Amino acid sequence: MPRKILRRLLPKINETAKKSKVKWLRTLASDPNLLQINRHSVSIAVFIGVFTAFLPIPGQTILAIIMSLWSRANLPIAALIVWLSNPLTMPPMFYLSYRLGSSLTRVEPIDFSDIANWGWFSIVGSKILIPLMIGSVILGLICGILSYFLVLRAWRFKVIKNWEHRNMKRRPAKDNNTTIN
Repeated sequence: MPRKILRRLLPKINETAKKSKVKWLRTLASDPNLLQINRHSVSIAVFIGVFTAFLPIPGQTILAIIMSLWSRANLPIAALIVWLSNPLTMPPMFYLSYRLGSSLTRVEPIDFSDIANWGWFSIVGSKILIPLMIGSVILGLICGILSYFLVLRAWRFKVIKNWEHRNMKRRPAKDNNTTIN
C-alpha cells in the first residue's frame, strides 16, 4: 500500500495533539495502530469502514470509531471509509441490501414505484426493516472481508515491487561487450 501517499493525506498526530482542543489525542498517539499506518491497522480499518458503511443506521462514523478503538485499527481511515455511503451511493447500496435480505428471509419485496410519503413510510417501514438489516449485515461482511483481503494483497504487491526496484538499483549493470575465453 502506498504508505507515503497516506502519510501525506492524513494529519500529523504530534502537530495536531499540541492544540488545546484536541489534547486527548496524545493518549491515542501512544497506541501504534490507532493512528499510524501499517498493514494490519489499515486493512482492519478498511474492513470496519466498509462494513459500517453498509449499515442503515445513523452515526455510522461514531460506530466505526468505536470499533476501531476496540480492534486497534487505524482511526482516521476507518472514519473516512464510512463515507462510501453518501447520499449518492446510499440508495443503490440499501436497495441491494434490501433485495438480498428479502430473498434470504423469503419476504415478498415491496414495490417502490409508489409515492413515498410519511404515511407510506409508517406502513411499509416495519416490512422493510428486518430484510434491510439482514441484507446490510451480510453485504457489509462480504464487502468488508473482500476489501480487507484486497488491501492486504495490494500492500504485499507494493512491498514486493519496492523490494524488486531497490534490488534492480543495487545490481551492477552487465556489460554486453565481454568476451568469453
